[in-house]
Amino acid sequence: MTEKLVASRIRKAYGQHQVLKGVSLAVHTNDVVVMIGPSGSGKSTFLRTLNGLETIDQGQILIDQQDIHAKSSNMNQIREKVGMVFQHFNLFPHLTVLDNITMAAIQTKHFTPQEAKDHAIHYLELVGLANKQDSYPAQLSGGQKQRVAIARALEMEPEMMLFDEPTSALDPEMVGDVLNVMHQLAQNGMTMLIVTHEMGFAEAVADKVLFFDEGYIQEQGTPQQIFKHPANPRTKAFLNKVINVI
Repeated sequence: MTEKLVASRIRKAYGQHQVLKGVSLAVHTNDVVVMIGPSGSGKSTFLRTLNGLETIDQGQILIDQQDIHAKSSNMNQIREKVGMVFQHFNLFPHLTVLDNITMAAIQTKHFTPQEAKDHAIHYLELVGLANKQDSYPAQLSGGQKQRVAIARALEMEPEMMLFDEPTSALDPEMVGDVLNVMHQLAQNGMTMLIVTHEMGFAEAVADKVLFFDEGYIQEQGTPQQIFKHPANPRTKAFLNKVINVI
């Protein structure tokens, strides 16, 4: 299997606070990797280093064997390969759904307006919002906004998708629609790294689960290993609190 991403001994500090203390990870093409753990454990910071939104103090991150934090790297080209969806939707309120999705593709990928529109309609159909292309963000629910954000990321034709707690800002009844879209992406073979507190979703879609705590990957394995037979007492204690199954 082809290694899409290799992170080696990643360290990151804010002042005296060490957030990442030597994190290493290999992700293969088509893998779905889910990161779980308590708030403040380093999950989101690590995710943001993977497309250059956070710098690193030590270590190396290779995407397709390219060192993305090297001075010679073109971060704009890297971000075209690596789509990201955040907790909050970051849609432009004055633009329609269609314009929110197509703007970056026209400006950076040099799609014609018609090409961008055709792609956008395809991705809106994928996320179940083909009838919302002329709506404005204020007319959408939180779950619909997040699905538009996913369509916008897909419009850039990424080879890998990063999701940073994409359902944490949603009302409970809206979570399922977003998770269903992500599940479909996983089934379609998208390489994905996901930070989430949705344990049932993690167990259902992940090829590998990472448990973060205190700036380290404390344990990693298949969903069966992590959720049913965790070896690390800290993993076991965390899962006891959040799902009460162990």
